[in-house]
Amino acid sequence: MTTTAAHREPDAENAEPSPGAPIGAGRPFAWLLVVTGFLGLLAGWVITIDKFNLLEDSEYDPACSINAVVSCGSIMQSDQASVFGFPNPMLGLVTYGAVIAIGMGLVAGARYRRWFWLGLQGGTLFGVLFCTWLMYQSLYVISALCLWCCLAWLATIVMFWYTTVHNLRHRVLPAPEGLRRTVLEFHWLLPALHVGIVLMLVFTNWGSALWA
Repeated sequence: MTTTAAHREPDAENAEPSPGAPIGAGRPFAWLLVVTGFLGLLAGWVITIDKFNLLEDSEYDPACSINAVVSCGSIMQSDQASVFGFPNPMLGLVTYGAVIAIGMGLVAGARYRRWFWLGLQGGTLFGVLFCTWLMYQSLYVISALCLWCCLAWLATIVMFWYTTVHNLRHRVLPAPEGLRRTVLEFHWLLPALHVGIVLMLVFTNWGSALWA
C-alpha cells in the first residue's frame, strides 16, 4: 500500500504542531544536543578527576595548567569551584549526561510536550547564567583561566541558543512574529556574538599574557 502525501509525517523541525501536541526535532538540532552534551560531559569528567587528584595531593599540577593565567589548578582550588558544597563539575556530569539522553531520544524520533521543552529551556538558561557568573569570577576575581571550563562554557552557550531557536520555531516561546522570523533566519548570529564577546573579554583582560 502506498502512502499519499497527505498522510506523510511532516518534517519535525519545521512543522507547525497543533496546540498541545508533542513536539519533535530535526536531526541537526538533536545531534547538536548530543555533541554539546558530550563536550560538556568530557570537560566535567576531566575537571572532576583533576579535582580528586588535588584533594589527594595539594601539590598536584593539572595538565592544563600552562602558565600563571591558564591555570586550572588555581580555578579548582577556589571557593567558586564548589558553589553548592560539592565540586561544580559533578553537577555538569549529571546535567550534560541528561542533555545527551534527550538528544539521543530526539535522534530516535522522540517527541515531547511543551512543558518538557520549557524545562529544557529553563535548564539551559540556568546553565548559561551559571557559566556567565563563572566567567566573571574567572576573569575578574580569580584571575585565571581553565581551558576545560572554556570548553564547557562554549558547549553551554551553543546549547542554550539553539534550544531557544528550536522553541521559537515551534512557538513554545511566545515572541513577536518579526523577531521570531529574524532569529530563525539568522540563527547562527546570537551564539556567534555571545562567543565573540567572551573571547573579546578574555583577550582584553589578559592579552599576550595568555601565551607567556
